[in-house]
Amino acid sequence: MLRPRRMKFIELTVLKGDVNAVIEYLGRCGVIHFPESSASAVAGAVAGAVAGADAVGDREAAARIKGFLDRLRSCAEFLGLEMPSDPGEDSSMPGEAEEALTGSLCVSIEALKNREIETGREVQRISETFKEAKAFSNLNAPFADLDQLSYLTLRVGRLDPKSQIAMQENLGERAVIIPLGDGGRILAASSRRGRFALDSELKKYSFEPIAIPEGYQGIPAEMLNGLEKQLNQAEKELVKISWEKERMCHEAAADLRRLVSAWLMALAAERLKARFTVTESIYLLSGWAPQDLVPVIAADLSKLGGGRIGIRSYSPDEIPSVQDGSEKVPVSLKHGAFVKGFEGVVFSYGAPLYGTIDPTPLVAFFFTILFGIMFGDVGQGFVLLLAGFLISSRGPKSLAGFKKYSSPLIAVGIASMVMGLFTGEVFTTEGLLVHPARAITAAITGQPRDHILVLMPLAEKGGSVKKLFYFFGFTIGIGVILNSLGLLINIVNRCIMKKYEAAFFSKTGLAGLLLFWYAVFIALRCIFGGRFENYDFAGLFVPAFCIFFGPVIWRCAIREKPVLEHGLMTFFMEGFVEILETASTYISNTVSFLRVGAFALSHAVLSYIVFRFSEELAGSVSGPGGSLSALFIMIFGNALIIVLEGMIVAIQVVRLQYYEFFSKFFTETGVEFAPFRFRKNSIDHRS
Repeated sequence: MLRPRRMKFIELTVLKGDVNAVIEYLGRCGVIHFPESSASAVAGAVAGAVAGADAVGDREAAARIKGFLDRLRSCAEFLGLEMPSDPGEDSSMPGEAEEALTGSLCVSIEALKNREIETGREVQRISETFKEAKAFSNLNAPFADLDQLSYLTLRVGRLDPKSQIAMQENLGERAVIIPLGDGGRILAASSRRGRFALDSELKKYSFEPIAIPEGYQGIPAEMLNGLEKQLNQAEKELVKISWEKERMCHEAAADLRRLVSAWLMALAAERLKARFTVTESIYLLSGWAPQDLVPVIAADLSKLGGGRIGIRSYSPDEIPSVQDGSEKVPVSLKHGAFVKGFEGVVFSYGAPLYGTIDPTPLVAFFFTILFGIMFGDVGQGFVLLLAGFLISSRGPKSLAGFKKYSSPLIAVGIASMVMGLFTGEVFTTEGLLVHPARAITAAITGQPRDHILVLMPLAEKGGSVKKLFYFFGFTIGIGVILNSLGLLINIVNRCIMKKYEAAFFSKTGLAGLLLFWYAVFIALRCIFGGRFENYDFAGLFVPAFCIFFGPVIWRCAIREKPVLEHGLMTFFMEGFVEILETASTYISNTVSFLRVGAFALSHAVLSYIVFRFSEELAGSVSGPGGSLSALFIMIFGNALIIVLEGMIVAIQVVRLQYYEFFSKFFTETGVEFAPFRFRKNSIDHRS
């Protein structure tokens, strides 16, 4: 299929009560591309007051949903759980039950979180006080003077036990109240900065000071024991909270993930609804969908809404914004598993315009061929093939993120293995395929040879550099084919877009193609013993003349004046530069394919070095050490070639596609079909 899928602009008239169900369906299936401005392109505007009021309601709903998500994520962070960033496959829109569960679950977790925070602060407060008091426990100074020697302010007396709790809550972190046995005796300790607040609270709760015996040395033992007891109790409470936290983590994990997925779906729906035209009772959803899916969408929505959903579809040429060029029709490509794997190469350069030629099948074919030529080795190709199978849908789930590279890896792995059969290389070793190569070459040519294709002819007995030039000529031939295909695609695309001047009289149009082909014809004739003839001047001059005078010829043909749009001098300068650029571009674009042969040769040389190095090492070092060293060199050398040279070859193939192929026809890019989906990394099963 060399053309993108046909598209339709569809409008859905949905009752407010059905809109969430419709959005859920669309988000799961991924079938409609909503433009940036999702207001209907053919329907009239709705009353501004109504739409404005509903927009406020949508913003409030989105803020409310975001509040739920923030609470759930905060709770999950407290429990150490990782939450999904996209809705799950089995997620559904939240209802009253999910809202109630969200509230109750968050209240329970937040209460535990607050307990942990308060208990942790209490442990820290008591611990600091205990350490400070313990530091002064053996100080040979009257207790009454300690207030002057440390940062502590100490008050010993009696306080009603009922008031102790209230007083501690009021003081918070500013002081610690320590019971000293029966009778309501306490010791209150605070920092010097907090002594005024402490004295104020003590006075408020009718604190009765107890006189410390005159000359009493250090800190009372009861105070230290009380502090230690409080510290132990607080630490036990912290451990208990930790157990409860672990239990809650196991019990609430599934519910938290399910609720986060549900509210993520709801938030995406609310943000999408904010882009649509809305009245008091209906939403008007509009966007682009592949033509072959429109009947399926209509049937599914009719069943979903019980016939309450109105559906209308329009061809692109019926949409005013498409007609005036302010909106581009999104491009959706439909390919098999092999070609689909190479869509990323195309879209990373740009989306083709809607209605033009889809170059992806050609990209897939030439990418595979060029990579195989430059990376020929049966063993190394098998590693790439195996890697492709490992990251495919049948491979481990941990590698699922690389699934889109599966088909390209399998393809280039097979191509590399085929090229390796020709060169006779298996993990850089050249002797394993000698017997099959001799049988094949003997059957074809009558003379058995060790290798079907020799990239290093001087390394073989009777070899000649002439054979190497044949190989480089073959790679240039591939360049001629790829350049020609690029020009043909541009001519067809320009005709589809009704830009006939560029299709016939430009350097990438018919005139440029004829000039290129005739120059190649002359070169081939000279290579095979011919010579440049007088009529060749005419063969080169006619297309060059059309390129030079193309604008004038076209303006005369359509009777558009002035004939020289920008003046005579500008016309001649532009024409001269165009001819020079045409010649230099075609020469460089063709010669550039010599890099294919050069990288194939460098791969053969590097493989030969690894093989010879390991062979020499095995022969020069006696015992098992030599064999182990040779094995290490073979493994390391092959790994280095697969990783580094594989990356370099892939980059070179992409470069040839971009600059020598795409540059011929990718003069304007389109918009990639990006349907609304809840899951960003999901694959549209209907595409």
